[in-house]
Amino acid sequence: MEYYDLTLYGLAAALVFGPQFFPEQDPAVALLSSFAIYGSGFLIRPLGGIYFGYLGDKLGRKFVLVVTIAMMGIGTAAIGLLPTYAQAGLWAPALLVVLRLVQGFGSGAELAGASLLMVESAPTHKRGLFGAIVGLGTNSGTLLATASWTAISLLPQDVLMDWGWRIPFVASIITTAVAMYLRVAVKESPVFVEIRQNRAENVAATKAQTSLWADVKASKRTFIVTLAIRIAENSGPYLIKTFLVGYVAATIGIHGSAATTGILIGTLLGFAVIPLTGHLTDRFGRKPVYLFWTIFQFLFIVPALALIHTENAFWISAVFVVFICGSTPGPFVVETSWFVEIFGAKRRYTFMSLVKEVGSIFAGGLAPFIAAAVVAASTDSWLPIAIVMMAYPLIGIIGAIFAPETRGRDLTLEQDAF
Repeated sequence: MEYYDLTLYGLAAALVFGPQFFPEQDPAVALLSSFAIYGSGFLIRPLGGIYFGYLGDKLGRKFVLVVTIAMMGIGTAAIGLLPTYAQAGLWAPALLVVLRLVQGFGSGAELAGASLLMVESAPTHKRGLFGAIVGLGTNSGTLLATASWTAISLLPQDVLMDWGWRIPFVASIITTAVAMYLRVAVKESPVFVEIRQNRAENVAATKAQTSLWADVKASKRTFIVTLAIRIAENSGPYLIKTFLVGYVAATIGIHGSAATTGILIGTLLGFAVIPLTGHLTDRFGRKPVYLFWTIFQFLFIVPALALIHTENAFWISAVFVVFICGSTPGPFVVETSWFVEIFGAKRRYTFMSLVKEVGSIFAGGLAPFIAAAVVAASTDSWLPIAIVMMAYPLIGIIGAIFAPETRGRDLTLEQDAF
């Protein structure tokens, strides 16, 4: 559901929201404004992560996941009902910001909660594979959003811009209903149940727990390393599915279907690559597999941009296929089980949410905005864009070098792996 929301908004921001909500601005500035609102939802995500992470550590993973999916579903459906600038003036982009903030606050604990529930429920030797199921969930959301957008892009352009773009947003209420049913029915994480029982038997230690910020200070090395890993992992999907889609359509002038077709094919191939990546982490470890995908992404950026600038629709689609099927979901799949094992049981949900959402500000929120700003400020050269896109995986490579290997670690241990 989260990735349906984010992919759908990203595609709309790249292709529709500029003329709908910023019609009086230059196309490049309108694209920049759309991504600025897109980034606003990321700014509040750490607050949502801290709040819901605390509840998740105290009340359980299941409770939080039910609440957050409701917030995200309502926010997404409401975007589809918004008036445009022509209908409401400045109220239109203002309301869009409010709904992005609602989505952002609710999504602050989504990924951490899903990762915890899957990995904490897995057999020790299959945590990577079970964690990959979260990647299949994000892939399914991307596929659903991209397929929906590809379908409505077949509408006449005037119909698409008038009301057609609203259809996938409003239709998300169906996905929300299904997700709510599944989350109410799911069992609580057995690891959390064991942790809660251990704490109940050791009342004195529970009462003596230090404050959140004292624990954050004690875990600063863990935070720095995992934040670097997260920044690299999180930047890829948003630079590719939001910025690069808009860049191809608005700057190069190639119809958006070339990019969305590549995303669709890459997402389908990802259903094979994602579980394979999870299996490989169970066999060879988290660290080497993460480094493989991140280094691959780093090296592929220059040839990818060169192929995009051939202005050939086939090569443009091929670039998106390669990015989407492996180099963007691969690091995420590894991170899913790796972070659960790196963080100790004491504040695992809170710390995972905080790292993921702070990282999402610098990566998912700012990366497309920074790249779009570079386009608006630079000449016709694509080299500055390549530098921005390569900086993010480089950060992850450095972080992974200093991270511990955690495959098979006892998840009931209170302290971090460092």
